[in-house]
Amino acid sequence: MAGRVPFVVVVASEKGGVGKTTIATNLAVYLKALHEDLPVTIASFDNHFSVDAMFAIRRAAAASVAELFAGRPARDLVDLGEYGVQYLASERQLLPPDDDPLHLRRVLRQADLDGIFILDTRPILDYFTRSALLAADLVLVPVKDRPSLVNAASLLHVVRAAGGATDKFWLLPSLIDSRLRLREHIGVREFLVESARERGYQVLDTFISKSPKVESLTTNLSSRVYPVLTHARNTAVHTQFRQLGDFVLRCRQAFVSSPAQSVHDPSQTGMVNRLSRRQSRQCPLCGESADGAEGGFFQDLRSRRQGFIHGGCLQTLVADSLLEPLPDQGAMVWRIDEEALHEDELCFSAHLFKESGDELAADQISLNSAGCGQAFLQATTGRPLAELYRETLMLFWTAAAPREFLSPKGRRALAGRRKKMLREVFGRL
Repeated sequence: MAGRVPFVVVVASEKGGVGKTTIATNLAVYLKALHEDLPVTIASFDNHFSVDAMFAIRRAAAASVAELFAGRPARDLVDLGEYGVQYLASERQLLPPDDDPLHLRRVLRQADLDGIFILDTRPILDYFTRSALLAADLVLVPVKDRPSLVNAASLLHVVRAAGGATDKFWLLPSLIDSRLRLREHIGVREFLVESARERGYQVLDTFISKSPKVESLTTNLSSRVYPVLTHARNTAVHTQFRQLGDFVLRCRQAFVSSPAQSVHDPSQTGMVNRLSRRQSRQCPLCGESADGAEGGFFQDLRSRRQGFIHGGCLQTLVADSLLEPLPDQGAMVWRIDEEALHEDELCFSAHLFKESGDELAADQISLNSAGCGQAFLQATTGRPLAELYRETLMLFWTAAAPREFLSPKGRRALAGRRKKMLREVFGRL
């Protein structure tokens, strides 16, 4: 059946030695074991060939991961490997095919490949890691210590700057030595979970233990890499990988059930049909129909909801945000302030930008004095005020009709402006 889209799971970390490849490869094996009928495919952008060492059956090399970028459908490239997992061969010298980090996302959306596609990334924030992050439906970030936790911010920034949903971003405590105690007898896992949540990250309830038995599966006298499922079932890591597999399957089920999947239907063509179900059809301020013929374009970076706001409503909103005068072409960023949330007083910072992305003004506003801003926030996020947390909303307007922001040219232009403005806003916080 044409038009199948895989659920893309990316395992990423800028720090080496956090168990990234072990997690990616074993996750593939456990997913296949937990859901035998579900196609599971894995590929790695790294050049250590661990994927090949675990999954290759034939001596002849399978199609290379480099061919993903060459235009052939992924269904024609994957090779059936050990444990029923499909894979793509690793590449010793993988070179960026272009400078478009959304290239991989488009390729995978047209892969005509069902099931789950796992991508293991390099321990560096290069073209391929950025591409994987932007193509991901779920990002797993292994953290084993403070440096790997700090580095997670760079990965999240890539997703956020591109306007991607940050709720797909999960930290996974990895290589945890339960015997090790830090100051005041705090365990490493407890330290990582507490520190990560203080920074606003989502953290998985499960973790991966440090295990000499599991480490020996990648270093032995043969060239093979063996999975935990078949060679370390008597370890705690076996149960932990099963829990991780269950988590990924639940995420994939939510993905499949999401009405937003209509956006992946390649049979849809034209501007109107590109509007996904995350696209609001009403102006978030007056509630009347808004088709993007005039006014502005809004995006909620967390939920990926987007839509149009009438020109008159935009003027009213900006006047209430104390950021007049409104330039003919420009943008606004609204960011919920975290510290204010802790004091049970919802505040947000409002930033007004020129079309070039240069900031014109900024202000800190209590929601109680924001006038129509309360209705705007609820309508754009789709959540009641009490549930708002670390939201980032963006508004754009230009001389052209705002529906042009949904064209390929408009999206590319928007991505550059969005990145520049978010750097300004988050650099200030």
